[in-house]
Amino acid sequence: MEIHIIARFRARAGNEGALEAAIREVQGPTRNEPGCLGHHFYRSVRDGQLFFIHSHFKDEAAFELHAELQHTVKFIDTVERLIDHPLDVIRTKLVS
Repeated sequence: MEIHIIARFRARAGNEGALEAAIREVQGPTRNEPGCLGHHFYRSVRDGQLFFIHSHFKDEAAFELHAELQHTVKFIDTVERLIDHPLDVIRTKLVS
């Protein structure tokens, strides 16, 4: 079953540029993973500190592999220092 991952990141004040750069850096390698069907990121129009990633994987195993890859591990390590909350990643399935 395909899964969609929605991740929320609120940058600490002054870290917005660094957070956006980290997301851009991981986007290419993630999109090139065999199990990745899509990877996009968004920035709130009302809160410039708030970013979201929506990624789409062919199945749970593809996402589990993604989570272990070096570019993902590096990304998580980087963003945990740039955000003002615990990591917020939700696994979802398409309903409609």
